[in-house]
Amino acid sequence: MSQALPLRSAVRVRRLPPVLAVVAVVALLALPVAPDGGGGAHPADAVSALVVLYCALRLVRARRRPLSRTAAVVLGLPVVGLAVAAVGAVSPEAGLTGLGRYLQVFVLVPAAVLLLIRGRDDARLLAWSMVGLAVWQGAVGVHQYVTGTGASYQGEQIRAVGTFGPQDVMGMATVVSLGLVCAVGLALGRRPGACRPSTPSTPLPPSTPLPPSRPLPPSMPLPPSTPSTSSTPCTPSVRQRALAAGCALALLLPLAVSFSRGAWIATAVTCAAQLLLAGVRRALTVGAAAVAAGVVLVGGFGVGTAMLQERVGSIAQVTASPDQSVTDRYAMWAAAAGMWRERPLTGVGLKGFPGHRDAHASLALSSGSETDGAGAGYRRQPLLSPHNMYLLVLAEQGLIGLLALAGSWLALLVLGLRGLRAVRRSGRPAPDCALVACGLLVWQLTDFAYADIGGPSTVLTAVCLGLAAWWALGDGSGSDSGAGAGPGSGHGPGPGPGYGPGYGPGHRPGTEEVPAR
Repeated sequence: MSQALPLRSAVRVRRLPPVLAVVAVVALLALPVAPDGGGGAHPADAVSALVVLYCALRLVRARRRPLSRTAAVVLGLPVVGLAVAAVGAVSPEAGLTGLGRYLQVFVLVPAAVLLLIRGRDDARLLAWSMVGLAVWQGAVGVHQYVTGTGASYQGEQIRAVGTFGPQDVMGMATVVSLGLVCAVGLALGRRPGACRPSTPSTPLPPSTPLPPSRPLPPSMPLPPSTPSTSSTPCTPSVRQRALAAGCALALLLPLAVSFSRGAWIATAVTCAAQLLLAGVRRALTVGAAAVAAGVVLVGGFGVGTAMLQERVGSIAQVTASPDQSVTDRYAMWAAAAGMWRERPLTGVGLKGFPGHRDAHASLALSSGSETDGAGAGYRRQPLLSPHNMYLLVLAEQGLIGLLALAGSWLALLVLGLRGLRAVRRSGRPAPDCALVACGLLVWQLTDFAYADIGGPSTVLTAVCLGLAAWWALGDGSGSDSGAGAGPGSGHGPGPGPGYGPGYGPGHRPGTEEVPAR
């Protein structure tokens, strides 16, 4: 009896989904950052390395090929440009540091997330964890805005930054935007298998004896099963979609008070894309309702402070009368383009942008950005990146690195959209996991035009790429249950007819493979 309890607890632990390791990385981003930490390593970065190690140990134990050829090529393509740029770095230390960071964000962690997601339930769990993190950070940010304890913005400490502090003003905006995208995808998509058909049956009277069962002759085939026309109401699915829609609406306020124009643009583009992917008719309906609500709130009730309206208006006036932040951004973009023209193929090397910035920047570039508030003192941060991922890669890695990285992202996007199109062509509604995965990738590719990697929230970029890779390269068509799903489970890559774990068109009874525990 004493040995049965430890055995039972061990079985329960082994039944936990492996994706919980990735959820732990997301949860650690809720921890506050030191006010004057200076950009050191965050606990989420350390745990992400442990997640990669945990995934590698699982693969060694299962003794199976980790990735398909397509997945290995797509995820491994950035390594080519990174290796060339690391060799051309200013110092070996800078080359190794930059190589490790890029491999973590764009290769290793995405591959680990792809392999640890075993089915759509795991993908939903990961998406909901990102929504929960966004709600937490958004609540902290709204409190900062209301109480005047946020980061400094135009002389007032009202900018919502969450627990990331003023040294990473884009951290909360990134988390809230990604959580909003996940919530919109969960609200718009459908969950296959959420409704279980109910078979109506007429019970026999208690006095009626049951007829004796007679075996069918060997020559007589079994009668085909007829699907039931009635089904039980999808209460769990409807509740989850309603909860996701409520979370998406609630996250609009912290996103607004983050005063992040890049996050606003990326979120608007992504939500519009998700609506179109869910259906044109639904997109027109939701779009009309959103426009009407915006007109009533802003025009009728005057919702929105003068600072917020000025920030929104500055998006279309960046060329007429740009502020200093926009001027610095344009100056750094020009500097990155100058570095690329100097070394078009290989770039100036990893971590080389700060050292070559002054030689290519104009006199309009300021000495740094000023940060204050949110529990930290006044500080002047140097401008170490162009705030554009494409230009940063082009300057440091050249055309070789940009084609490798952008080619990998474009392949994920094309494969993901092609899989979603195949699902729509089959007459089935768009799955929620597909809308979440494609939406996260679209948001990242759009935001990369206004931001680059850096800060604790960068690890979320790796998680999003891994989730997008699961849908595009893994087994996004698997059943909702996690057992047996994922790469190497017998399913073909990409969305298609879902046969359940271990079942396919050529399945024969008695030939199922038992998934490795």
